[in-house]
Amino acid sequence: MRRHRVEAAGPLAVMLAEVIDINGHPGYPRAESRAAGVGDDKLHEACGVFGVYAPGANVANLCHLGIYALQHRGQESAGICVSDEERLRVHKDMGLVSQVFSEESLSRLPGSWGLAHTRYSTTGSSHASNAQPFTFEHGQLGPVAISHNGNLTNAQALRNALVEEGYAFATSSDTEVLAGLLARTPGERLEIVLQRSLPRVLGAYSLGFLTRDSLVAARDELGLRPLCIGRLGDLRAPGGEGYIIASETCALDVVGARLVREVRPGEIVTINASGLHSVSFGQRRPPAMCSFEFIYFARPDSVIQNRSLYEVRLAMGRRLAEESPVDGDVVIPLPDSGTPAAIGFAQASGIPFAEGMIKSRYINRTFIQPQQGMRDAGVRLKFNPMPRVLAGKRVVLVDDSIVRGSTSRQIVDALRRAGAREVHMRVASPPIRYPCFMGIDIASRSELIAAGRSSDEVGAIIGTDSLAYLSLDGLRIALHSRPETAGFCFACLDGVYPLQVPQQLEMDKLALEG
Repeated sequence: MRRHRVEAAGPLAVMLAEVIDINGHPGYPRAESRAAGVGDDKLHEACGVFGVYAPGANVANLCHLGIYALQHRGQESAGICVSDEERLRVHKDMGLVSQVFSEESLSRLPGSWGLAHTRYSTTGSSHASNAQPFTFEHGQLGPVAISHNGNLTNAQALRNALVEEGYAFATSSDTEVLAGLLARTPGERLEIVLQRSLPRVLGAYSLGFLTRDSLVAARDELGLRPLCIGRLGDLRAPGGEGYIIASETCALDVVGARLVREVRPGEIVTINASGLHSVSFGQRRPPAMCSFEFIYFARPDSVIQNRSLYEVRLAMGRRLAEESPVDGDVVIPLPDSGTPAAIGFAQASGIPFAEGMIKSRYINRTFIQPQQGMRDAGVRLKFNPMPRVLAGKRVVLVDDSIVRGSTSRQIVDALRRAGAREVHMRVASPPIRYPCFMGIDIASRSELIAAGRSSDEVGAIIGTDSLAYLSLDGLRIALHSRPETAGFCFACLDGVYPLQVPQQLEMDKLALEG
């Protein structure tokens, strides 16, 4: 184990005796380019956050399990930071959770407090220096670790201001911008620092923090990204056995915790030896939860806003069948994300449901395909159609969304090669026509196949016999959200943003590089 001081003047410069990086990295040397993913025609979201306070428990193992459950939210890097109430210890690296951690590395993370993270980059490149949790030094609080899910829309302006004040940044992540702001904000408790600084921050952020003796969670004023609180042990027992914070409830399930509630928009929750404490910050705003958490991002076994994601997706499929009926012989999903909507479509239409394609769950988005022919082979490796189910059939293919359309075209071609007589595609969300600036990796309309095109035009490009999307009103009905009420962000679908966005509407995720 090497102990080292990060040679930087910015917020990542930490005190030698208080933060230990057990990786043994002498800094931030290793860059990782993002390889083209196999069948990777999906929206990608920012990250998964998991934190735990569990006196007497092996918190590193709990964190490890928690981010395993949140692996779907990010596959580029993973990290765990723990506190033994004297110092923070960090282990993080590029790769999947299973690649980053071993029994040995987890054994070197003792403590009763833990904070973990799994990352998909939306600001800042896929680089070892951008792996989280980050640690920074606060003059009054000592070492602090931070994990972030979301995207800051005013990161460049905040960064410029900090540079003018003399900060030297070590990474290209907007999370370090936030860390720099917090490091410069006085306060004897972290919740006071956050109350003073977070009103200056715009965009989406669900945050976890770790100090020597506390776990803190905060959520932006719009509640764009999910964050919940769980309890370990007997909920009826005073003091219980500990608390969890997590991006999704599926991570609570895997560690045996029970859902207490969600962190409210504009709320700061502090967990320490005396229990759970809550304060608010900023202005009260109409909530604007990201609708794609319900459409695709969150796992179907999670619960958000007291809604089962599985049941919501069933409702989307049923509504889609009502809006866009089609004569077919079999309904199949694009596995796995399209499965609940396909089941709902089959239920409402009366067309039998079947598994027409088998997905290899051992192919992840880091599979390297250097040439187009190999990319096509990669898609065939990940999704394999079953001719005995499809031959001679009018196939209704149900997916949750279409982004660029490249994979959809290859899937349709594969179904026809397997003998499908007709292929009708039904999409359980409205067409994605606008960029997102709140934590989804789409910053340009030029990437989107539906931007400026009708459903028939998209279908012609993909090669379907027909194609139809769920309407925005249909999505609202499935979400139990009336058009005249707030509650969700549909900006990538209707272009109506819940907060001010960059004027150029083409924000570069690498804008903070260099």
